Amino acid sequence: MNRTRMLIQASALAALVGTFMGSHMAGSLNYAMRPMHAHILVVGWLSLFAFGAFYKLFPIPATSKLANAQAITGIIGAFVLPIGMYIDLLKDTAITTTLYIGGGVFLLISFILFALITFIYRKEL
Repeated sequence: MNRTRMLIQASALAALVGTFMGSHMAGSLNYAMRPMHAHILVVGWLSLFAFGAFYKLFPIPATSKLANAQAITGIIGAFVLPIGMYIDLLKDTAITTTLYIGGGVFLLISFILFALITFIYRKEL
């Protein structure tokens, strides 16, 4: 698994989705999707790109299960959270709230793992 490539490609997809969403909001003069737009760009594009750049710059072993789990949970969270937010905007139910919260939990786990990685592999930094 090439986590750097996976993170950068997921970041690019998030940038496209966020940009199209922003263009749609501007064209329709309906800004109801601002929270999703912001989360897709900040968590999806910026955070995933930063994670990918980190793994490219620093020699974290490709076999690191911790780093691989961090990348996977980051990608899942970056997409599930805004999808859950969007569905919750359409219809607020227990299922949509669970999806919304689940995406946030994946992101929280990803950021905790990232912090751990920076301390575990501090000699490589």
